[in-house]
Amino acid sequence: MSEQHYFSETPETEFKPRPVQVELAGRKVTVTTANGIFSPSGIDKGTAILLQEAPDPQGERMLDIGCGWGPITLTLAMLAPQAQVHAVDVNSRSISLTERNAAALGLSNVTVGTPESVDPELRFDTIWSNPPIRVGKEVLHEILLTWLPRLAPGGDAYLVVQKNLGSDSLQKWMDAQLEELHPGEFEVSRYATSKGFRILQVHRYED
Repeated sequence: MSEQHYFSETPETEFKPRPVQVELAGRKVTVTTANGIFSPSGIDKGTAILLQEAPDPQGERMLDIGCGWGPITLTLAMLAPQAQVHAVDVNSRSISLTERNAAALGLSNVTVGTPESVDPELRFDTIWSNPPIRVGKEVLHEILLTWLPRLAPGGDAYLVVQKNLGSDSLQKWMDAQLEELHPGEFEVSRYATSKGFRILQVHRYED
């Protein structure tokens, strides 16, 4: 699959859905994936590490940036049934599959859409993401500066980034940018390291 396909709003390849068995939140489940999205064969290494290492999600409103077929979204919704989980992606096929998988698992606390569909006034207590590093720095930086400032006071974001794709430089960049734009409001730190990946934590201080 071309790397560009899962960044496309409307993949040009024929839609070929297929069932895949995975384990999410300690449950073995069957989900539907398809070509033309990120990691159609199952849970990619980075996402698996995030799901394994991140602490239990907290709060009433949560966000998955770049949902793909939904492994992070579905896990958040299963771990925090009291919360409303928002999932965003630019890929229409990813949006459709995450909606389909949430419905199949009976997860009524999931809302999926494009980034533009989310109320800009919403603030999130928890953000989990395997951000699309390969879109390039300019687009990646725009994505992060769009969503990280939407953390609620006291909220935390956990981002998984491969070390050899610039996790440490990204950590420094986020720290500098958030301090410049929102002085004294955020702390960026390295939460965990596993199998060549870093989990970066972005915490927003209480008011």
